[in-house]
Amino acid sequence: MEETTIRIRCHWRWHVLWMYIFLLLVDTTEAQIRYTVPEELNQGSVVGNLAKDLGLSISDIYDRKLRIASESGKQYFSVDLGKGELVVSDRIDREGLCGENVQCLLPLEVVVENPLQLHQVEIEIQDINDNSPSFLTTERILKIAESTNPGAKFPLESASDPDVASNTLRSYSINENAHFVLNIKTQDGTKIPELVLKTQLDREKQAVHQLVLTAVDGGNPTRSGTSEVTVVVLDNNDNEPLFEKAFYELSVPENTQIGTLIVNVKAIDSDEGLNSEVEYYFRDQTPEITMALFDVNSETGDITVKGPLDYEHSTLHKFDIMAKDKGNPPMAGHCSVKINILDVNDNAPEIIITSLSSPIPEDSAPGMVIALISAKDLDVGKNGKVTLSMMPGPPFTLKASVSNRYALVTNGHLDRESHREYEVVLNAVDLGSPSLTAKKIVKVEILDVNDNAPVFSQPLYTVYVKENGTPGSILCSVTASDPDTGENAKISYSILDTKVQDVSASSYVYINSDNGSIYSMHSFDYEKLKVFQIKVQAKDHGSPSLSSNVTVHVFILDQNDNAPSVIYPFAVMGSVSHQKMPRFSKAGHLVTKVTAVDADSGHNAWVSYRLAEATDASLFSVNLYTGEVRTKRAVSEQDDSSQRLLIEIKDNGEPVQSSTVTVNILVEDGLHEPISDFHFKTSEPSKRNSKITFYLIVSLASVSVLSLLTFLILVVKCARNSRSNSSCCIRRADSDGYKNPNRNLQIQLNSDGPIKYVEVLGGDMLSQSQSFRSCMSPMSEFSDFTMVKPSSTTDFKDMINVLDASLPDSAWTFESQQVSSEIRCFLVHVMDSIGAL
Repeated sequence: MEETTIRIRCHWRWHVLWMYIFLLLVDTTEAQIRYTVPEELNQGSVVGNLAKDLGLSISDIYDRKLRIASESGKQYFSVDLGKGELVVSDRIDREGLCGENVQCLLPLEVVVENPLQLHQVEIEIQDINDNSPSFLTTERILKIAESTNPGAKFPLESASDPDVASNTLRSYSINENAHFVLNIKTQDGTKIPELVLKTQLDREKQAVHQLVLTAVDGGNPTRSGTSEVTVVVLDNNDNEPLFEKAFYELSVPENTQIGTLIVNVKAIDSDEGLNSEVEYYFRDQTPEITMALFDVNSETGDITVKGPLDYEHSTLHKFDIMAKDKGNPPMAGHCSVKINILDVNDNAPEIIITSLSSPIPEDSAPGMVIALISAKDLDVGKNGKVTLSMMPGPPFTLKASVSNRYALVTNGHLDRESHREYEVVLNAVDLGSPSLTAKKIVKVEILDVNDNAPVFSQPLYTVYVKENGTPGSILCSVTASDPDTGENAKISYSILDTKVQDVSASSYVYINSDNGSIYSMHSFDYEKLKVFQIKVQAKDHGSPSLSSNVTVHVFILDQNDNAPSVIYPFAVMGSVSHQKMPRFSKAGHLVTKVTAVDADSGHNAWVSYRLAEATDASLFSVNLYTGEVRTKRAVSEQDDSSQRLLIEIKDNGEPVQSSTVTVNILVEDGLHEPISDFHFKTSEPSKRNSKITFYLIVSLASVSVLSLLTFLILVVKCARNSRSNSSCCIRRADSDGYKNPNRNLQIQLNSDGPIKYVEVLGGDMLSQSQSFRSCMSPMSEFSDFTMVKPSSTTDFKDMINVLDASLPDSAWTFESQQVSSEIRCFLVHVMDSIGAL
């Protein structure tokens, strides 16, 4: 058990020795800070003020996350974050770290962030005399023939002291005796004690001699170790084998195949017979690791490779070979073998990510340090030199730093919406032949910033809403998307402060801020409001937030919610209209004319007239479309002088709305029928009529030219608007579809040819309410004319409000002239054309 412990200790010391030699090969001249401390310092001992030497304040230690990375893999030091001092955190054994090397440097890497920096710190470990010289064995037996001549030398076991410089082994001594003295020789820098025979031995006088070998170091105070040497005096075989060379040295590549002969040692014995036959062995104190790597042929002295050699584990192997004859007692000779291991490129490079900042914001400026990277190779020379590269292309680049250290930095614009994560491929290649490579992938996540405004699904929204709808019903939903993530992509909707008829749009509608659904605040009235616009804003929750706007056009669709309103006979006359007619009126005589208007639009405003009740239904009839009340037959003396008519007026909507008017007709005997007069007068030519005809022709030609120019202007305007995706003139359909605010002339014809209904719509809300529906007066059968126009009087104001509540505060009057009906209708169309322009 003790022998196994000794062998393990020896193996560990060789490992530490080669590790230290490897550390010596690393260039340490680039270190920024160096401290010197003795080994075996107590934990918590202060090495130096690291923060002060790096120019950092105490707050910087926390803010910049100062930390220490040791290339040895074990943390011997730590930083007192309260004082910024570098203190010892673990036991430091210089012999375990550096072995027999005098200079022992422990490299540290100090990493600070924001910005990311790397500092090199070297700790020089000074040796203290904490180890005594020791021998592998505490007892040694030497067998010396009594015939051995004085002056013969017998090598003894060398002591080892892991301390260095003045603390290492300095001298040997033995106790005083009559036959032996101690001789010290130096071989390859190592002191080897030799026992020298001073006087002839006599086995009969003393067969055994007890000696004590003492090894002393140079420390203060000194330390020593001892080993007992027992000399057994042999008889007979008095010549030991002698090697051709006392010292063999050779170099072997580390990739030498097992079984390869590397050297042959040969010894000669001058005796004869069995005393001259020689066998070769490893010396008794040879470490097990050496015997596991090499083998010696006991008959030939051939030394071959037994196990795999590794330069990185051990660069040098030294051992002794013993040649022993077959005499009785046997005698032995010794030689030393030194094998240097040559490095070959058998280790691939290693890529080490010292520090990595991920994720990074997508608005990071070019030149930002993402990661600190180092590359190393356990080989030496060219085999250990490494070049690091990355796959070409933005937005990253690799910048070389010091001693195979690199910084991965940004060199272009980052966009999380196009690349959420980057995989940077790093390639390391050494300079060996053949070269070896290594690859590592660094994943860099991109952190989202609010750099995208919400985008609506449509550039413009159009909504059609029926009037008289239920308040709180949904009108439409607007949606917007944001390619950002998290809070940056969360969207809230709101209505901007716009005006609708000088009232805030928020009083008409409200919007759900979460899903963009727009609801009505109350029901709409087509007769008051036909179309309005609202502006909706979509804003994300980023910081700072971004927004975009969209316009929503809301068109109110007309419903048949207004009954026809009678404008003649006038309401101011009472609920019953009183009319007069001559007793001798013929069939077809125009008694009166009922005129009604409907505040609705389109088909909902088309009115028809029907005689609901009459004193004598066979005497009167009502025209379905014009409302003219005429006699169906000639009035006779038997007919009552007072006739009562109930006339019903219906619109064309769904459901049908209606109203009634009562007309009382008084048949008088003394009245003359003006119709024959009119026919007679109009049939007579006169200068006045000829002038009117001339004026009519001139006016008609002027209006024709003006209409043609107007038509051409409208065509050009429509063509331009069509190119900008906007409607020009859309005639209102019979359904509840789109209501275009442009002017629209609608004419409804009877089956027999005469005009049933004429309506001019479009323009602003005032012009929408000005509809010219008839060119016939309520009193004249042929030439009477009724024109509706603005007036300064206010008598008709209360009556006209039923037509359109959106009209301005102006009233309307009726004028009736006994002139040619053709001229009057023509003037109406002229005024309408001028109004359209």
